[in-house]
Amino acid sequence: MPTGFGRLWTAQTVSSLGDGVSHAALPLIALTLTRDPMALAVVTAAGTLPWLLFGVLGGALVDRWDRRRTMWVVDAARAMLLVIPAVAAAVDMLSIPLLAVVAFLLGLGGLFFDTAATAYLPDLLGRDPALLERANSRLRGAQTAMSGFAGPPAGSALLALGRAVPLLADAVSFMLSALLVRSLPAVPRPVREARESLLHQARAGASYVFRDRLLLGLALRPAVGNISFLAVETVLALFAHDHLGIDTYGFGLLLTAEATGGLLGAGIASHLGRRLGTGTALTCTAAVEGLAILGLAAAPNPFVAGLALAVCGAGMGATMVLAPSLRQAIVPAHLMGRVASTSRMLAMCAAPLGAFLGGWLATGYDIRTPLYAAGALLLAMTAVTASMTTNRRVEAALRAATPDNGPDHPEFKDPAQKSAPVVS
Repeated sequence: MPTGFGRLWTAQTVSSLGDGVSHAALPLIALTLTRDPMALAVVTAAGTLPWLLFGVLGGALVDRWDRRRTMWVVDAARAMLLVIPAVAAAVDMLSIPLLAVVAFLLGLGGLFFDTAATAYLPDLLGRDPALLERANSRLRGAQTAMSGFAGPPAGSALLALGRAVPLLADAVSFMLSALLVRSLPAVPRPVREARESLLHQARAGASYVFRDRLLLGLALRPAVGNISFLAVETVLALFAHDHLGIDTYGFGLLLTAEATGGLLGAGIASHLGRRLGTGTALTCTAAVEGLAILGLAAAPNPFVAGLALAVCGAGMGATMVLAPSLRQAIVPAHLMGRVASTSRMLAMCAAPLGAFLGGWLATGYDIRTPLYAAGALLLAMTAVTASMTTNRRVEAALRAATPDNGPDHPEFKDPAQKSAPVVS
């Protein structure tokens, strides 16, 4: 692996630790302000709205900007932003509207950072499929270990010291990440399309995704998945407290169980891809996630709930290694930002639906109802997208992206001039 990858890995590890602290602390902070499931859903959904409003345009901007600079500037800005709710918490002025605004701005920063990072990685690794899979496995493993395994217990513990403490910890992690990313090696910027408007470039990236059945299938999985996962996440703290009898510290441990499974899934993703084929492996992991959520809904005690979340985390961990690695290997470099942002936009735009669905079902029915609905929806999605991401389609796409006929070859057709090839 190139030397620069180690710094990128370290930056994500540090930032993910702060994210894990906030991931456990923020729902608990919100619970100190309200017990209304719909109010909690507003805070959860606010972080995903930037993808709905600016997703495709954000990808087009990233394809114009220096990707390394985009990453470190955004992380520095997010660090400064988190100081605001920390100060508000310290002076007892924190509110649900403030949390929602901060969540929205953090989500906007995440849009630019994640898109730039996704586009930067294949350039750093020379678009080598094996290196990309290995790199994504390590990045996903670090993210899972820190944001889910180490971060949540730390967040619960720090919250006991004061509501501002976990927010400041996340701010420090963003600043350290910004300093590390700033030291990464520069990579050549993609050739910019001449005299094309931002809207036209954004449309070309979206068209490339929707005209390719494989890329569309890869995008639909997290889109439908996010509806399910956000429905669960919106009520998980309340479900754990009211039905499983889990206290603040126990909630952090429950999230740690999910992270443990995610770490395992990221570690075995490459093996699953080789053994089953990437397409079949992705179908199997999606089915595992749906069955695990149904198991969580029926869990009679915290131990069964923790096991169900661990299994779900394993499926998610493997998916989040295999799918991005495949996308990075087959998409043209000059379109990577737009394709990545379009795919992520579909996923993130679906998330508010899940958040409000979870709040509505919990309010109108029972706290377990969103979990049962989420599991059923995941299984239905698996059946629909299975034919779009078969091994045959994956192999055909990889052959089309070979160096002699790949996305950076002079004769490769840009979808801005011609429709993207459909892998059949």
